[in-house]
Amino acid sequence: MMNPEQGNQTSIAEFILLGFGTLPELQILLFLLFLVIYITTMAGNILIVVLIVVYRHLHNPMYFFLGNLSCLETCYTSTILPSMLDGLLSGTKTISYSGCLTQYYFFSSLVITECLLLSVMSYDRYLAICNPMHYAARMSGRCCLQFIGGSWTGGFLCTGIIILPISQLSFCGPNVIDHFFCDPIPLINLSCNDPHLMEMLAFTLSLIFLLVPFLITLMSYIFIIVTILRIPSTSGRQKAFSTCSSHLIVVTMYYGTLLFAYMFPTTNTLRDFKKVLSVIYTILTPLVNPLIYSLRNKEVKEALRKASHKFMFGRD
Repeated sequence: MMNPEQGNQTSIAEFILLGFGTLPELQILLFLLFLVIYITTMAGNILIVVLIVVYRHLHNPMYFFLGNLSCLETCYTSTILPSMLDGLLSGTKTISYSGCLTQYYFFSSLVITECLLLSVMSYDRYLAICNPMHYAARMSGRCCLQFIGGSWTGGFLCTGIIILPISQLSFCGPNVIDHFFCDPIPLINLSCNDPHLMEMLAFTLSLIFLLVPFLITLMSYIFIIVTILRIPSTSGRQKAFSTCSSHLIVVTMYYGTLLFAYMFPTTNTLRDFKKVLSVIYTILTPLVNPLIYSLRNKEVKEALRKASHKFMFGRD
């Protein structure tokens, strides 16, 4: 509860994001680095979406989910990087109270949506490899739309549950967030209210919407690996594994950093390390996703080859 004395204090209208403020001599270099990353991320993910829309041989559930993942990554990156780039270039580290809540809402919603979407993609691969006879029925066009709609709706509804009580918190100083975006736990800890209830709510929702999709993904791949190992021929095992290896790489990188960042308490020792992990899952993962899927997937590479020939020579 808020102390009576806090009623006379001025409410905070903006926050200061420290970002990478401990490295002032590297601000321009970091700006150029993150600008290249942002442009490459947007171009790569938009290219994946265009290829999936244009080429009919990519019109199947696996690439439908991949297209949604690439679309999500463009939105995901755009909630963080533009404001970070502005801060690195101009030196302005402030963000308004409403801007902070808005950034947190969209960022958190997209994180949860991605977790749900990755679990759906792992279930798709599980059906394709472990239950191919039931794949067409369980992954019909209607089912795919329901999976995608549930992932996006679940992400935004879940964050709405926590953004409402956060918006009711009182902030009366200090107003410094030691991060490069409005992360919920540092934000909650700055409030004048007792943070324990909100921290418990945030942890519970993280447990449900981060850990449960991770466990679904983990179980799917356990069954997939067991099934692949039972395939008698080496070529058959390689073909089966090639259909899910790209997704497995993305899942491992994304969940490995995300779970450590949110499921372990933040201490002075781990604070900077968690900031590095946040760079990986918020900035680097969206960058490498289109590279992983395009370089390790024959059908995507074929579509990319056709698109390149059409662009350069006016024919496939």
